[in-house]
Amino acid sequence: MSLDVTLCETAWAARDPAYDGAFFVCVRTTGIYCRCVCPVKPPLRRNVEFLPSAAAAELAGYRPCLRCRPETAPFCPAWKGTLSIVEKAARLIRNEGALDGRGGVEALAARVGIGGRHLTRLFRRHLGASPTEVARTARVQRAKRLLTDTDLPMTDVALQAGFGSLRRFNAVFQEVYRRPPGEMRRWRASSKAVASAYA
Repeated sequence: MSLDVTLCETAWAARDPAYDGAFFVCVRTTGIYCRCVCPVKPPLRRNVEFLPSAAAAELAGYRPCLRCRPETAPFCPAWKGTLSIVEKAARLIRNEGALDGRGGVEALAARVGIGGRHLTRLFRRHLGASPTEVARTARVQRAKRLLTDTDLPMTDVALQAGFGSLRRFNAVFQEVYRRPPGEMRRWRASSKAVASAYA
């Protein structure tokens, strides 16, 4: 997808919540991607690129920001047209885990009324990633929320997030966040302890 860079720059500079989830800010020097509403000090513009989805950012080698939590960004695209089909399919992936079990892209495409190859082309055009890549990102994001918001055992986190096995969950989480899920949970526990000490 070709993003309107001027629009992205304006929305990012204003931290405009209307564009939260419509694109992501990727920082080359840190290797991190953020929502446009991220409260951190903005990096130099020359070190930034804009990508249309979290999946596209991860494919480009960026890891999610722990401050603005891209997994909580709404899917709020500013562009329509055939994107309405992609929006519907992406909602099925994110909200129902449409690609977490059997059936695959062809079954998902049938649910939105088109063929699998065409759906993949539309995803590439609008989100910069395939449906399976978007599903992978959605699973990791669900897992991150479960890790930080619940005390579920790791196996339950993996299964509820849509992974077929704990091993696959560990491998994908490590690849995306550059740290194992257990470290994320320990980080959450230490953050809570610090917060309660100052309460």
